[in-house]
Amino acid sequence: MFLSEDEALWQAPQRFEPMFAGAFPTVTIGGMPIAALSIGETVAMMLRAARERPRGYRPLYLTSANGEVVSRYHDDPAIATLFDQADMINADGQPLVMASRILCDQPLPERVATTDLFEPMAAAASREGLSFYFFGATEEENRKAVATVRERFPRLRIAGRSHGFLRGEELARKIEEIDALAPDILWLALGVPREQAFVVAWSSRLRNVGMIKTSGGLFNFLSGTNSRAPRWMQKVGLEWAYRTWLEPRRLFWRYLVTNPKALVHIIRRSQ
Repeated sequence: MFLSEDEALWQAPQRFEPMFAGAFPTVTIGGMPIAALSIGETVAMMLRAARERPRGYRPLYLTSANGEVVSRYHDDPAIATLFDQADMINADGQPLVMASRILCDQPLPERVATTDLFEPMAAAASREGLSFYFFGATEEENRKAVATVRERFPRLRIAGRSHGFLRGEELARKIEEIDALAPDILWLALGVPREQAFVVAWSSRLRNVGMIKTSGGLFNFLSGTNSRAPRWMQKVGLEWAYRTWLEPRRLFWRYLVTNPKALVHIIRRSQ
C-alpha cells in the first residue's frame, strides 16, 4: 500500500466515473488518456466548467501526468485506479509531448505543466470573479505562495488556504470548512499519489467545490523556494535533469528507476 495507516481514511468507499468524457480530444500515451489541449484551451475548459457546471454532486477532478506518473501507473494498480477516475489528465512533461509527435495519430499541441497553467488561469479567474482555495505544502510554503499570488493578482478572490499536514478530525473539519467556502477551484498540492487519493476520498464531501486541480510542487514554485529549469531544458524534455541536479538525494534514484520504465510503456502503449 502507498498509504500509511494514518492515511487509511483517504481510501474511497466507492469509485466514481469521469464526467468530462467526450468533451475534449485525448490521445493515449503510455496507456493513459492525455488531454490534447493547449494551455489556453485548458483554461477555457476550466472557466466554462466553473461557470456552467451545477454544484451539489462532486468537484471535477483535474490532474497531470509525466514520465514518473506513467511508470507508477503501471507499477501500482492502486495508483492506476486513482488516475483512471480523473476527469482530465494533462501532459505535465515535455517527453510526453515529444512522444505524441512520433507515436500518436494526433500530437499534443503543447505541454500543460501546472506551473505554466496557473498564471493564465489566475488572470482569467481575476477577470471572471472566480475564487481559489490553496491546500497543501507546509505552513510556511503555503503562506508564502498565497502571499505571492495576492501580490501578483490583487483582484483574485482567495477563499482560503491551509497547509497539507492535517489528519483525523482536524482534516475532517477542514474539509467541511472548504466545502462551506465553496471555492471554484481548489488547488491541491500534496504530491503524487497523496493528492489523487485525497480527491477520490473526499470528493463526496466537497460538493460545493467547483473543481480540484492537483498541483504537485506548484506552491514551492510560487513561494520562490524552487526555480524552474531554463527554457531550453524544458523544451527538450530535460526539466527532470535540472530538478535532479537541485535535489539529487531525493530525486536521483526516483528518476533512475522510473525514467526507463516510462520510456518502455510510452513506446509500447501510445497511439
